[in-house]
This record gives sequence, structure tokens and C-alpha cells, in this order.
Amino acid sequence: MSLIPKKGTVYVVDDDEAVRDSLQWLLEGKDYRVKCFDSAESFLSRYDPREVACLITDVRMEGMSGLDLQDKLLERKSPLPAVFITGHGDVPMAVNTMKKGAMDFIEKPFKEEELLALVERMLEQARVEFSQHQEAASRDALLSRLTTREAQVLERIVAGRLNKQIADDLGISIKTVEAHRANIMEKLNANTVADLLKIALGASGQPKA
Repeated sequence: MSLIPKKGTVYVVDDDEAVRDSLQWLLEGKDYRVKCFDSAESFLSRYDPREVACLITDVRMEGMSGLDLQDKLLERKSPLPAVFITGHGDVPMAVNTMKKGAMDFIEKPFKEEELLALVERMLEQARVEFSQHQEAASRDALLSRLTTREAQVLERIVAGRLNKQIADDLGISIKTVEAHRANIMEKLNANTVADLLKIALGASGQPKA
């Protein structure tokens, strides 16, 4: 059983040592990798956005609160899925965290099964977003190989323009357009126009003229 791969990283941020210890024991027992921090500040200084991970944090903490931590992650455009631990009086605050994109919140004392189900949901979301990010980075790397003129031609292919229309748009010959199309197909590893459209339309930033 020890050879089962870790399912993902769970960051626990709470200034209560007993809560950190109990969460670490529970999650490691289910084969999650757990990294605990006693403050939002220490977490932010060591958080690695390249990991498939999720966050469990208390709403109320000494120093930076869980709400402040969420704001900092939003500023960084971090996709880290988060769930907030709250006391009874903190529910309105927790609702506010969900409006800003938190996955959920749980009240103390929380049920273990409820927390574990939330962690699995968050990590599944993190895996999907990580995969999408990798695909986008790969597409962007391909598109960066195009010259400015090739990017202009590709933009018009995506818009549904015919070779003759592209030639007229750019003031070049149809033969030159055809040559650019061939170069674009080769550079983007596309065998068909459908492949080309998938790459161009799936990219995080479409090529600009």
C-alpha cells in the first residue's frame, strides 16, 4: 500500500496547532500530501503554484485573516481551490468567501467525511485546471513560433477568410498566402484546418495582427 502515489497536496493554514495536527493526521491517513502553516504570511512565502493542490484555511487567524489570504491569492490570479473553516459566528464572512470563488466552507466542529469529500472535489478541480494550464502553455509556445505575417494570416483563417480574401486584406499574392498557410500548418503541427482552428481558438491569447 505504501507504493500508492500521493493524490495531491493539501495546504492547511491555521494558527491553532491542534487543528493543524488533527487535519494532518486525517489527511495523511488518506494518502494526501499535507503541508501545514501557522500563518497566512508563512504560507504565501512558500506556496508553489505549480503543484496540483488545494487549501484549507481558517477564517479568523492572528495577523492576516483567511479573507485577506484569499484576496492575496486572487491578486496573484492563483487558481488554488479553497475551503474555509469557520466558527458559528463566521458564517456571513464565509459566504462572502464563496462569492469570491471559494469552493465551500465548513463549520467547527466539522465532520471528517464532509471535509474529505470537499478535499477530493477541490483536488479534482485543481487537476483539471492544471491540465488546462499546461495545454494553454503548450499552445502559446507553438503560436510564439509564428512570424508576425504568419500570425496575421492565421487570424484571418480562423475568421473564415478565403485565400483570395486574405491576399486582398494583406496586399500580398495568393501564392504567398498559400506559402504562409503551409508554414503555419508545419509550425503548429497541424494536419488539417480543423487542427489549426483547435490550436488557435484554444489558445489563451489569439494571435493579433
